[in-house]
Order: sequence, then C-alpha cells, then structure tokens
Amino acid sequence: MEAKLPKRVYEIAEAIRDMRIRGAGKIARAAVEALIIVAESSKAQKAEEFVQEMDEAASLLLQTRPTAVSLPNGIRYVMHRLRLAHEEGLDVDGLRERAVQAGREFIRNSIEAVKRIAEYGSRLIEDGDTILTYCHSTVAVSVLTKAWRDGKQISVISAETRPKYQGRITATVLRREGIPVTLIVDGAVRYFMRRVDKMLVGADAVAANGAVVNKIGTSLAALAAHESGRPVFVATETYKFSPETMLGELIVIEERPADEVLPEGHELYRLGVKVRNPAFDITPPQYITLIITEKGVIPPQAAIAILQREFGWMSARELYKYQTYIQK
Repeated sequence: MEAKLPKRVYEIAEAIRDMRIRGAGKIARAAVEALIIVAESSKAQKAEEFVQEMDEAASLLLQTRPTAVSLPNGIRYVMHRLRLAHEEGLDVDGLRERAVQAGREFIRNSIEAVKRIAEYGSRLIEDGDTILTYCHSTVAVSVLTKAWRDGKQISVISAETRPKYQGRITATVLRREGIPVTLIVDGAVRYFMRRVDKMLVGADAVAANGAVVNKIGTSLAALAAHESGRPVFVATETYKFSPETMLGELIVIEERPADEVLPEGHELYRLGVKVRNPAFDITPPQYITLIITEKGVIPPQAAIAILQREFGWMSARELYKYQTYIQK
C-alpha cells in the first residue's frame, strides 16, 4: 500500500518540477530536506514500513528533474545510508535517526562546498577581469562575489538565458553586491566575447569524460570562448558528477514544456508550428579549461578520478542494484 506523504513533500516536489526551486545545489538540498521531513513525520511502526515510506518519497522526488544529477546523488546519499542501517537491523527509531543525520550532513556539506569553491575560484580571477556568465549558478556567483570582496575590480557580462531568463537573476544578485554588470541577449555572446577575459558557469551535471551539462546555450558560448582563446571555468560541487557515466550511460537531457517558449493559444500553434524546448546541452571537455570543485581545481580529464574517489569503481551489476533500490 502506498504511503501518504506529508503535504510539504509534495509541495517541494512540485516546486522542483516547476523550477520555482532552481539551481542544482538548491534542488538537491530541497530534495534531501523533503526526505528529512518524511523521516521525522513518519508514523511507521515497523522498519520495513519506514523504509518503504522513504523509498516512495525518493521515487517521487527522482521524477521531478531528470537532468539534475545533484538531485539523485543527494537522494542516494541519504537512501544508501538508510539501506545500510536497515541491513544492520536497526529499529524504526534508529532508522529515523540515521536518515535525518545523513540528510543534515549532506545539506551541511553542500553548503560548505560552495564556500570552498568560492575560495578556490576567486584565485583564478584577476583584478580588472571582465567575466562572461551564462544562466544562474549559486556557485559561480559565489566565486565572483568572493573575488569582488577580495578587492578585485571585476565586471560581468551576463547572458539573459531564454526562455526562463535565469541570467537576469545573476545580474540582479551581482549588482546588489555592487559588481558592475551588463545584461546581453543570448545571441550576442560571440559579439561580446572579444571584450571578455574569462567565462565562468555552473553545472547541472559532469560526466566521467569531463563533459559538462548546463543550461541550453552554454556549449555555444563555450565554443565562442574556445574560438577566441578565452578560458572557460566551470564551478561545481562533486555531488553533481554522474557515477552512471563511468559505465557508459548517457545523461538524460530534460525537455521542458513548449509554453515556456510560446504561450498557449499563440497563433504559431494554430499554424502547426512545433516548439522544442530542451533545458540543457552538453559542453565537450575540449572547450573547458578547468573545473573548480570543493576538492580542488582540476582539468576536465580528471573528472573520472573524482568519480572513482567519491563513488568507487562499481560494476554495472552493483550500480544497477544501487539504482533500483531507490527507483522501484
């Protein structure tokens, strides 16, 4: 029998799906917070019932944003530790304590990771730099803010990033910090690249070969930077690295609703025009100079080493069992 989850959990899932909660880190922390809510409010009397309830919450949350690797990795972090506790024979109270502890630990570590990345990344920013950003990334913004607070007189060119205009959020946050910002349309990135010293973006996922999944249009901006000889830096936490890609699986690219591009009832629909709205694209590692993580600054080719250290070398069979545990 399917458990009735707390109302707040459904609200969080809907907010993630509708992009009211944005940014890979915030998505992961929100999903983990939802698991904490389930654990703390559970009325389960048996260990198996508690695990099933947590499993159903995990499945609900996993369905919200397929591309954001941070989300399943955050859920994995909690559910893996819950599974181990269940195998140890802990009772409901013990399982609840372990799940809540794991959730709070993940949230604490993810917040601390942003601070470390800001410190490492700010060292790559020089006084007087003009930096191009694309979309909105809390981590990338933290790098720029840290550089500014360190006394580096930088300026930022922010691409507005259709169709959700996340670049406007970046511009707002940076300007409130006092950083000079110029907002441009996405199609003007190549035009302004000759005025740029560096490009800095976040990531929704990083593959084993160092390819980076980010907001649609990032790969074109990185290509323009590569063409112009400008370095491209990616600021991201290691929990956005995808362990499945070690086994050759591809990261699923989410396609968003067409009405984000054209509102319902628009004349073009009546004329039979189709609208496609992929949310992300993939920037190949040859266009990326460095990836800034909380573990340190690495070339994209070292992504596989991060994955090996964080997740270990799992066989396909082991990884399949691990995935299906939280995706029944």
